[in-house]
Amino acid sequence: MAAVSARLPAFPWDKLQPYKATAAAHPDGIVDLSVGTPVDPVPQLIQEALVAAADSPGYPTVWGTAALRDAITGWLHGRLGASAAGHRNVLPVVGSKELVAWLPTQLGLGAGDKVAYPRLAYPTYEVGARLCGAEAVVYDDPTELDPAGVKLLWLNSPSNPTGKVIPKEELVRIVAWAREHGILLFSDECYLELGWEAEPVSVLHDDVCGGSYEGIVAVHSLSKRSNLAGYRAAFIAGDAEVLGELLEIRKHGGMMTPAPVQAATVAALGDDVHVEEQRGRYAARREALRAALEAHGFRIEHSEASLYLWATRDEPCWDTVAHLAGLGILVAPGDFYGEAGARFVRVAFTATDERVEAAVKRLS
Repeated sequence: MAAVSARLPAFPWDKLQPYKATAAAHPDGIVDLSVGTPVDPVPQLIQEALVAAADSPGYPTVWGTAALRDAITGWLHGRLGASAAGHRNVLPVVGSKELVAWLPTQLGLGAGDKVAYPRLAYPTYEVGARLCGAEAVVYDDPTELDPAGVKLLWLNSPSNPTGKVIPKEELVRIVAWAREHGILLFSDECYLELGWEAEPVSVLHDDVCGGSYEGIVAVHSLSKRSNLAGYRAAFIAGDAEVLGELLEIRKHGGMMTPAPVQAATVAALGDDVHVEEQRGRYAARREALRAALEAHGFRIEHSEASLYLWATRDEPCWDTVAHLAGLGILVAPGDFYGEAGARFVRVAFTATDERVEAAVKRLS
């Protein structure tokens, strides 16, 4: 056990604890903008679907119910423009973080293989590479990588932490490059429905992949768009051969989405009203925080999508964290996401309206 944990970096969030204590000491309490965890209620129709399926004494299947696969494929057709997607192109997973962390291991990667991901990125891409003993490599433009040994290429659009969106024409170019070199491409699209100043496009869109999912898989989550982080509701979609292999492995591993969560996912994917209502909440919080940060001397870069503002005062990120903690506001230091973020902080707008209003007042 120690040998495996020794492969991993220090858990970054532990470093934030002293600053969290400082922020919590504010007379009006902490405004925690460090973690992008939903705070708004789970939509009622989703709760009702979960409760209706609560009497589920038997084991669920790893592949999910036919109703769940219908819901996912219907959403892929209507929302992503993936017109050819069928049941063999989808697979439920137990939250997207589990998938990201264990995917390289389940793909059979190890020493001598390379896992590539953006220079500024969600830390779990690196964790996944380290868990299986593969080499983690970062990129600015994936097509400039030496393809030798690269077995898994991660894209992330919209990006966590920057909110940057990869344009459709860039996706077309990257998909073509990955296919040319026989590199499996996984696209983390968990923030796709949260575009603000850009319209995110999936790698599964017919215009990007040509209607073929060969060598490409998209990762999607209901945590953000439906406030279901506590349900661990997510799925992957794309290359049927890759998903079929993962299905067999995950059957042996017992990686099953609970039956009530499967039913809740069906309800969530079948309703667009709650998604638009939640987008409205986030849009208002984003606008208020962005204006307050800019008036306070911050510069916002990218941030055209996702649930974060990528902000800088052109100083070391931990100085910024300390400054804001003194105001009772906790944010994430940019170096959590790579050395390139050393002068930025990530500001989540997932706090309640009341806490966002408190942050705005303190920044003014």
